Amino acid sequence: MKKLLILGASGMVGSALVRAAKQRGYSYILEPTSRDLDLINQAQTHAYMEEHRPDAVVIAAAMVGGIHANSTYPADFIYKNLMIAANAIEGAYQAGVKRLMFLGSTCIYPKFAEQPMQEASLLTSALEPTNEAYAIAKIAGLKLCQHYRQQYGVLYHSAMPTNLYGQGDNYHPQNSHVLPALIRRFHEAKENNTPEVAIWGTGTPLREFLHADDAAAGILHLLELENPPEWVNLGCGTDISIGDLARLVKDAVGYQGELTFDTSKPDGTPRKLTDISKIKETGWEPKIPIEQGVTMAYQSFLDEKAAGTLRE
Repeated sequence: MKKLLILGASGMVGSALVRAAKQRGYSYILEPTSRDLDLINQAQTHAYMEEHRPDAVVIAAAMVGGIHANSTYPADFIYKNLMIAANAIEGAYQAGVKRLMFLGSTCIYPKFAEQPMQEASLLTSALEPTNEAYAIAKIAGLKLCQHYRQQYGVLYHSAMPTNLYGQGDNYHPQNSHVLPALIRRFHEAKENNTPEVAIWGTGTPLREFLHADDAAAGILHLLELENPPEWVNLGCGTDISIGDLARLVKDAVGYQGELTFDTSKPDGTPRKLTDISKIKETGWEPKIPIEQGVTMAYQSFLDEKAAGTLRE
């Protein structure tokens, strides 16, 4: 592929993709920021596609956030993510782009999907209400790719990443995801000599985490397949309890205080794990175990904090 366009290149996944693509020998990478290109603006998005006419596009751009953000701003989450998907996919098609990959999320699957979650569970029952707006927008993007491929013969397809973390993550005190939130809380507790850090719930829920560098490798692998699946899970296929994750972060940070659990607070879904057998059949699997990944993520946090580039 001569010219690769990465939308959302300044985000955690997008920047990991840029690094991975350069290492893989991609010589012409377009990486517009939101200041360069407003994907919510249809005319601007279509004009950008027409001007640059990339050979392949990865849509890694999205409005993202944790439970608090999703619950507080559902209208923003559904509208902005619908517009990003629709404008980028139709704009790419109009500009003659033959290859496009849309990144969704494993939150597209039903709240009570059988574990581990298979691609076939999509749309079989109700979604998790707290992130329904985001999930519906991501399902729409997936379906756009599926139907453009079916109707027009273009190779548009999707990947559904699990919980991602790593270099360039968002450490906002309220709107970040669980792993960066834990890194920030333990780091600040260490800095302030706080005697204990309390985690919501019992610590027993199981969650899956994939390092952004692994995700980027998986995305490029899929992008280079001759006949990729219409949509495929992108995860590590193993999970860890929130309690054990907190202990990993505590050790990586070097926090010496106590870890406690506030059992008056809700646990959320008991388990969320993806079945990654479909992507493994294509020849890809993750390389970074969670223990190594957490250490890498904390080092990235320290580096970004020191450089003044921490997203928060």
